[in-house]
Amino acid sequence: MDTDAQPSTLPERDSSPAPDQGAEQGSRFGCFSWRRQRSASGSGEEPAAEPGESREEGREEAAARPLLRRGPVLLVLACLAFMGLLSAFVVQPFLIPSSSMENTLQVGDRVLVNKLPYRFGGEPRRGDAVVFDGTGSFVQEAPAGNPVTELLRGAGAAVGLAPAAETDYIKRVIGVGGDRVTCCDKRGRIKVNGEPVDEPYLHPGDSPSDVPFDVVVPEGKLWVMGDHRARSSDSRDHLGDPGGGTVPLDKVIGRADWIGWPVGRWTSLERPHAFDGIPAAAGPHG
Repeated sequence: MDTDAQPSTLPERDSSPAPDQGAEQGSRFGCFSWRRQRSASGSGEEPAAEPGESREEGREEAAARPLLRRGPVLLVLACLAFMGLLSAFVVQPFLIPSSSMENTLQVGDRVLVNKLPYRFGGEPRRGDAVVFDGTGSFVQEAPAGNPVTELLRGAGAAVGLAPAAETDYIKRVIGVGGDRVTCCDKRGRIKVNGEPVDEPYLHPGDSPSDVPFDVVVPEGKLWVMGDHRARSSDSRDHLGDPGGGTVPLDKVIGRADWIGWPVGRWTSLERPHAFDGIPAAAGPHG
């Protein structure tokens, strides 16, 4: 088809004196009305209610939409706040970073540290696996870090997604205030208050200690050791440091009571019976 061809005749001009008031005219006004409504809604004016809907109902629905959009965000923030409070005062997840407590605890395990037993007058007992801040005993000064990085790490540690601070440790309590802890008897066993201890939780193949020692634990302190003695940096390694390797009670964060992750290792961490026959120390602990 020749698209440049022009029609042979032009349509006659409408000679009627008045313009048509039919559908075309109505559509022009309808378009104008739609533009005015759209302009009004864009300028912050209240949109017109839908057919069959009152103006008040339309206003309530418009006000509810932002709340619905913010709902999931508020829910996440509320959950994080709840987890933060729970971690600060009741139970804190702790990611096991090393092999020092094998085979009781494996690298990557998340243990749940119960903070309640020691908050209301209770104190750690022999055999408890405790998490503590080693600043001043195992570490003389806390390493300086980036405040933002430390904040993010702390938030992750509160829910068990990141390692705890470098100064936090998990070990087993061997001696409490007043106890005399020595290594070792003729069979290579550690003695507490003169009584040898058979330690069933030791890593297979480990001896109770390759380092001889003879200490009296000061009141208000703990003597702690890892279950994997060959790979544990514990009280034995800090005998020459201030405090003699003992950990102050006020540095104890809580007691590891459960393995919460991975699912296949869900279990409670019971206090072993190895210390049941230990005679009372000279102090108030037994």
